[in-house]
Amino acid sequence: HYLSARGFGVTLYDALPQLGGMMTSGIPDYRLPNDALARDIEYALSPGVDVRTGVMLGRDVYLEDLRRDYDAVFLAMGAHSSYALGIPGDDLPGVYGGVEFLREVNLGQRSEAGRRVAVVGGGNAAVDAARTALRLGAEEVTILYRRLREDMPAEPAEIKAAEEEGVRIEFLTGPVEAVGDGKVEWLRCVRMQLGDFDKSGRRRPVPEKGSEYDLPVDMVISAIGQCVDGFTSEICADGKITADPETLATPLEGVFAGGDAVTGPATVIDAIGAGKRAAEVISGYLLTGSISRPLPRQKRASVIMPVEDEVPEAPRLEPDELDATLRAGNFREVVLSYTREAAMAEAARCLKCHAQSE
Repeated sequence: HYLSARGFGVTLYDALPQLGGMMTSGIPDYRLPNDALARDIEYALSPGVDVRTGVMLGRDVYLEDLRRDYDAVFLAMGAHSSYALGIPGDDLPGVYGGVEFLREVNLGQRSEAGRRVAVVGGGNAAVDAARTALRLGAEEVTILYRRLREDMPAEPAEIKAAEEEGVRIEFLTGPVEAVGDGKVEWLRCVRMQLGDFDKSGRRRPVPEKGSEYDLPVDMVISAIGQCVDGFTSEICADGKITADPETLATPLEGVFAGGDAVTGPATVIDAIGAGKRAAEVISGYLLTGSISRPLPRQKRASVIMPVEDEVPEAPRLEPDELDATLRAGNFREVVLSYTREAAMAEAARCLKCHAQSE
């Protein structure tokens, strides 16, 4: 969007049949409705972008070809491959990656889940997979997380919503083996105790001797992390692409990278920010032949606004949510839009805060 708006010719390659990346294939409709996403995508492409879908890097097109045919290349393919559980039996039929499971559902390639589903992980992808399995008819869905609730990377609101819908969360629990005859039937688990702090700043989970137990399952979903899918290069290591955190330049001349492919799984706004920053750097590179760090954000001078009347404090208005009893078996949006009156009241509250924020 930003490069095209500046007058550069841009070609967008996407491995999936439709645009949107993880927003389309990984975030369920109950959180991000497809029609709203489609409007944003249409706007982003409005300056005029040559779009080519169903083209995968490393299969249909290669980096050396792109470097030859284009003046600059931006790699922003996300992290669409799940890490395996790394336990015996994790290759049994019925054991899936979280990203792959969500992609099949979002693209209409899967319409059901097992009756008893175990999801391993504590991030938003794990919670999304669990809530999606419920919507596909699963009767028992259990999230296994090896630390405590406060350590879960998932948004607290998402965790709360999952529990309201019937997802059970087993804390201080981890899988040690997937067992089954021809397909997964049991997940052998172990209770954890928290030991010393690790490099993440959290206490390291340590298996508790003699605490193993078997959890009956029809499906196991691994949501313990994601990496770049199907791309091999000297600039890619440990499932991530190496790029300067400020300029997003890779060690290869004219090649830049950003988003989840560089940082690992993060937020949508982080990825959008990387795209905007890349456009600024690539624009300078194409015009001058050199790579400059993005300009720091301009600081505006403070203006003290006199407030003659006392401005009453007003709490934030939380939007209504679809009742948990109405969410089963469908992907209706959970967090509902404000009513017109509530939107006006919320906007007025924010504007009044701004009047005296300085």
